[in-house]
Amino acid sequence: MQKQQKTISSPVSCKGVGLHSGHPVNLTLKPGKPNQGRVFVRTDLPGKPLIPAIFQRVVDTSLATVLGADGAIVSTTEHLMAALSGWAIDNIIVEMDAYEVPIMDGSARVFSNLIQQAGIAFQDSAKVGFIINEPLEVKEGDKSVRLLPYDGFKISCTIDFEHPLIGHQEYVIDVTPERFASEIAPARTFGFVHELDMMRHFGLAKGGSLDNAIVVDQDKILNEGGLRFDDEFVRHKILDCIGDFSLLGMPVCGHIMIHKSGHAFHHLFLETFFQRKDCWKTETLS
Repeated sequence: MQKQQKTISSPVSCKGVGLHSGHPVNLTLKPGKPNQGRVFVRTDLPGKPLIPAIFQRVVDTSLATVLGADGAIVSTTEHLMAALSGWAIDNIIVEMDAYEVPIMDGSARVFSNLIQQAGIAFQDSAKVGFIINEPLEVKEGDKSVRLLPYDGFKISCTIDFEHPLIGHQEYVIDVTPERFASEIAPARTFGFVHELDMMRHFGLAKGGSLDNAIVVDQDKILNEGGLRFDDEFVRHKILDCIGDFSLLGMPVCGHIMIHKSGHAFHHLFLETFFQRKDCWKTETLS
């Protein structure tokens, strides 16, 4: 892993709508100072409250990862956080004028491209990471997350859906910025027609459409053009995993193995991670 902290070289912006709120939102990424971390700023609220993008600020994981501080929240953060982690950006300011990160095309590709457009700036501060000493596993029914010692950052993911268009899928990747950008960032979120109908009934997914999610019917993909990858579903699960684990606040040197997991279960694992300090140490990366 790169031993220096990184930020972006110049500000970049995009605008879109929130997946669940349907509200328009302008988002700007700005360079951060060394050791500042990744911080959200709600520019639409009095005092422009700051919300650090760390695990301790997670307030909800039922439909997306929601962070909160000082009475303010930011929602649906996982795709942006995955892009920042995939590109190993340590310090950045994320300004938003609404509470939900724009869904864009349902993947992290737009955010990944924004980071590339802004450019990477190395900073004169050492990067500190979590070094995994002992295996750690959390299981619940057929769900599991394991974290093993590894010299690098590797993710193995397995999913099983009782649906003919998804079924059993596996993917393994040593995460580097280049591989993240080409293999993981373009993978879109997905859902089933009956789920979308139910969510809209309860006033959710107001911004959801075929432009920002893969929608699966009983026997077909409804999106024109179909899938970007044959295994786009499992790749997106890895994208979500990278985003959720980024909330540790520092990079992980280890091998994450996930099976049938999701945001809530990732959150449960991170709770256990911080309780099991015998399994890891923090260390300046070299």
